[in-house]
Amino acid sequence: MADVPVPNILSTPNARRAFTMHDRTWDQGGQSNRYVYPVVSRRSKGISIGINLNPDKACNFDCIYCSVDRTIAPTTKDVDLPILRAELAQMLDLVRTGELYRFDPFDKIPQPLRRINDIAFSGDGEPTTSPQFPAACQIAAELVASHWPLSGGGAEHSPKLVLITNATMFHRPAVQEALAFLDRHNGEIWAKLDAGTPEYYDLVDRTPVPFQRVLDNLADCCRARPTVIQSLFMRVHDQPPPESEVLAYVARLKEIVSRGGQIKLVQIYTVARRTTESFATPLAEPELESLAAHVRWALRVPVEIYP
Repeated sequence: MADVPVPNILSTPNARRAFTMHDRTWDQGGQSNRYVYPVVSRRSKGISIGINLNPDKACNFDCIYCSVDRTIAPTTKDVDLPILRAELAQMLDLVRTGELYRFDPFDKIPQPLRRINDIAFSGDGEPTTSPQFPAACQIAAELVASHWPLSGGGAEHSPKLVLITNATMFHRPAVQEALAFLDRHNGEIWAKLDAGTPEYYDLVDRTPVPFQRVLDNLADCCRARPTVIQSLFMRVHDQPPPESEVLAYVARLKEIVSRGGQIKLVQIYTVARRTTESFATPLAEPELESLAAHVRWALRVPVEIYP
């Protein structure tokens, strides 16, 4: 299947199974990691190496669709940077040597997905709330440079550094400095926007952080760099988002652009794993495509859907 385009193999049974397995721990071959874990990512379209800076499972959002099981107490609460560095270095070695593909589910994924596309700050909470976030960015950049030196094919072949974030902390100077560091080191920001109105935001994301702060932070971030907007839509009590909410969501995106923001891509996806609340269930692919059509018509920006 090496010659099959990646989009055509995302829905194969082995790929679908792998996409549902996003365990925050890596425990294979006698090795148990605290912070670094590999996944097959449908949005990355390949291997994503996750870095969990919130092993204590603390998050300033309490999303109804979250897949983190907070009924189980965390075994690790602090981030030990030397251990994180060692785990990430070893994981990158596993990927580069191909040893990763000896383990389930990576041994079953199609060949086109057997490539590392990014190192993602994404785990059991909002990564930018961690005091270790700036230092972790530096560690990741250093290890990418050591594993993919320019003499070995160029920076374009190295994995991106991706921050998957709810954008609530972008106003903090330390976070702004870390984002600027990522800009200089092949970084990309994937920022969450799950709603168009404060009421739907409160329903879905369940947080004391004001909706306007998220909108302002998104606008500032998009003005500073092309940013990926990631939006999860679902059925809530078996009801899809109402048309009024969809239109309000599109209006928020248009507002970001009108304020000078650059939207690199809009990712519209739905739940793929067990959710915190059982009443949060997936949308069907035609429903996602309808949402995407609204965005494409209004903004003329790239949009991808992930059923």
